Amino acid sequence: MRSDYPKIIGCKVYGIIDRPIGSCHPHDKEMIYPINYGYVKNVFAEDGEEQDIYLLGVDVPVNMFEGCVIAVYRRSDDIEDKWIVSADGKDYPDEVILEKIAFQEQFFHGKLLR
Repeated sequence: MRSDYPKIIGCKVYGIIDRPIGSCHPHDKEMIYPINYGYVKNVFAEDGEEQDIYLLGVDVPVNMFEGCVIAVYRRSDDIEDKWIVSADGKDYPDEVILEKIAFQEQFFHGKLLR
């Protein structure tokens, strides 16, 4: 069973960006990342891998991040949740978050949780 998302909202996290802005998806070279995407170090998700994140508030490629979890995108047709992390302290509206993550989440069904 997936963890309860409200416990993570508002938490400060840090980790690695392994797919910076402008990089290609490892399995689909036509998918270019318009935002930084990475994972939280030493926090493991339901798929057994480190927790994936979308990083908002940084418009240049970076290798590491620190920020606050402002939302969770829960995929209903996959086991993975994606955490939405704000690096600049802003609380982005749902519409902005969904627009920024649509490049990848358009292939899944899910909802944004707050």
